[in-house]
Amino acid sequence: MGQSVSAAAAVASRRERDQGSRSVNISKTRSTASVSPMVGYSSGTGEYVSLNRRVEVVTDGTTDYISDLPNECLASVFQFLSSADRNRCSLVCRRWLQIEGQSRHRLSLNAESELCPAIQSLFSRFDSVTKLALKCDRRSVSIRDDALVLISQRCPNLTRLKLRACRELTDAGMEAFAKNCKGLKKLSCGSCTFGSKGMNAVLDNCASLEELSVKRLRGITDAAAAEAIGPGVAGASLKTVCLKELYNGQCFGTLILGAKNLKTLKLFRCSGDWDRLFQLMADRITSMVEVHLERLQITDTGLQAIANYSSLEILHLVKTPECSDIGLVAIGDRCKLLRKLHIDGWKANRIGDEGLIGVAKGCPNLLELVLIGVNPTKASLEMLASNCQNLERLALCGSDSVGDPEISCIAAKCVALKKLCIKSCPVSDQGMEALANGCPNLVKVKVKKCKGVTPEGGDWLRRTRGSVAVNLDTGEAELQEASASDGGAQENGLEFPQMPAQIAAAAASASASTARSSSFKSRLGLLSGRSLVASTLRRWSGGSTSARHS
Repeated sequence: MGQSVSAAAAVASRRERDQGSRSVNISKTRSTASVSPMVGYSSGTGEYVSLNRRVEVVTDGTTDYISDLPNECLASVFQFLSSADRNRCSLVCRRWLQIEGQSRHRLSLNAESELCPAIQSLFSRFDSVTKLALKCDRRSVSIRDDALVLISQRCPNLTRLKLRACRELTDAGMEAFAKNCKGLKKLSCGSCTFGSKGMNAVLDNCASLEELSVKRLRGITDAAAAEAIGPGVAGASLKTVCLKELYNGQCFGTLILGAKNLKTLKLFRCSGDWDRLFQLMADRITSMVEVHLERLQITDTGLQAIANYSSLEILHLVKTPECSDIGLVAIGDRCKLLRKLHIDGWKANRIGDEGLIGVAKGCPNLLELVLIGVNPTKASLEMLASNCQNLERLALCGSDSVGDPEISCIAAKCVALKKLCIKSCPVSDQGMEALANGCPNLVKVKVKKCKGVTPEGGDWLRRTRGSVAVNLDTGEAELQEASASDGGAQENGLEFPQMPAQIAAAAASASASTARSSSFKSRLGLLSGRSLVASTLRRWSGGSTSARHS
């Protein structure tokens, strides 16, 4: 009994010493800590005070160590949380509300006209925003110039801006915005109605602009009468240009030619003859790394001009029916650094063995090859396997000539192959058997709509190669997903954080992106969606097809 009492007394004494030493350490830390000031509320009064002073809250003899965290540490913790979790944290107390708001750098707003009265209060809380998305529903009235100017005044350090369906913005509003946000690095606008003057205002004022993405710019109605766009002061810094669905895309020719350091060019469904532009680019731009062309009027002449970019690493040719083996052979002869090649031949049969053999001979660094609506034979596949020994990702879709012999050739020759996608090809269980005995580095196989491959064949491949993930779908009715063009210059959705009650009704989350209905996409047919290859290859290559160079 005496021993237990003495032991309890010793434990109590030890606890008192620990608490005493902890209090000393805390007081020393407070006296020596040097942190940058962060403004916030004082507890209880609602007045602004410096939040550098850490508060130790004692309840029932227990120390509140969370309240003792420096503001900078708490802000750093918030950076690892999702938007929903950050919103919950902002409800804990006034201090957390302020720190969460001041450490929030990304914001997405519903850009309807009702947002304007809330802008002052909104950006008083979120005063460190550098990435902003303004999205408006097509059936609603968007913000006007005055709101955009006010935002630019409250966010002078803005580096990224995304505008979606802001149809009330004019050239004057864009000009005022550009003068206030000269540090802008990335601009993405879609379905807006300002014209060439507004775009030129951005290019003339934003000397740090690196990425420009434009989709359906409705303010330029007459390409012949429109003012030429660019390059302005942004010409020296611009590295990525993406143009989508423009009837007047040729207006951006001056900008493209003036961007001396351009590395990535993406053109999707833009009208006009582009051969001449690529010929002019060949003499002026020497650092091109990535080119995406989809449903573009370009011939072998343009491809031969693109072949002059000796630094080219990524090339996408999607539904460009006037391109043939001649242009592809030129790419193979001169683009020795090519790593990724995507071709959608659109069943035109103008690209085949000759072009693929030319690529195989001249591009030994090829890592990823996607062929849609192209009919390679065993001859070209064997050449690719022999010369491109680093080939890791291969997709064959809608190829009538790819059967069991071609799959057997791939299994025997493609030693480095890791991921294989086969869709709508005349392959049977015999091809699966060949894969089971070849491709020693294979980790994933996707087989879609290959009528000759049975579930038993897929199961046998799984049992034989236990380390290989096999995805087998022989169903006929499969809804198409997003097309390959979705791999253009896009951003991740920005989630709008929870706001105080006084402004919550004026601005809401706009992070949900719009998409075509599933029924419409299902009518596009087998090749129009290119969903399997687009989504699969984006995941295979680490979520991005952008070049290694920034």
